[in-house]
Amino acid sequence: MKILKLLVAGIFTLGTTFSYAQKNDAGAWYMYFGNNKISKKLNWHNEVQYRNFDAVGDLEQLLIRTGLGYDLTENNNNILLGYGFILSQPYVNGEKTENIEHRIFQQYITKQKFGRFNLQHRYRLEERFLQDDFRMRFRYLIGLNIPINNKEMLPKTFYGSVYNEIFLHFNSPVFDRNRVYGALGYVINKNMRIEAGYMNQIQETKNRGQIQIGFYNNIPFTKN
Repeated sequence: MKILKLLVAGIFTLGTTFSYAQKNDAGAWYMYFGNNKISKKLNWHNEVQYRNFDAVGDLEQLLIRTGLGYDLTENNNNILLGYGFILSQPYVNGEKTENIEHRIFQQYITKQKFGRFNLQHRYRLEERFLQDDFRMRFRYLIGLNIPINNKEMLPKTFYGSVYNEIFLHFNSPVFDRNRVYGALGYVINKNMRIEAGYMNQIQETKNRGQIQIGFYNNIPFTKN
């Protein structure tokens, strides 16, 4: 419990520090991810991301996703069909505007383990219904979790987390963005963990950093 309190204190210190970093164009994302078993094969994905231009209060984007997944093999090779609602409030010529997007997505996640290294590949196809446009996009993410003070991702384990994700349009320009992320996480128990890190997002015309704080909930709805 003392270790968890120290990690939480560190996370809030990190967030407070970056509340003064808007002049460096750094933002903050606060994220909740749920992946809950409905049956032996089925899972419910639920997700909320509150993204800010600064530490808190200046909303950049509110993203809500949900979906139903199916494991092709035991606890692995998951296919999922989902829906996303995205409210964006970008600045245009110094004035804040508002855009709403509805998104359908299909994804496939496969996991591999090599000793301490927990590797994940995610392939995602998105159909994006914007207010005045329709777009399709492909995303590929490769991520790695490495336990630090234990050999496995057991309760009370600190771990390092890194990922790289590339976004590609189906029309021109093909390249949309690339995200590189590094974080420190803590496994609270077998179904919950918390993570805090930094993500650098590279786009065609800009490069922006984001502090990210995420909570992961895998509490099953079934005992099977």
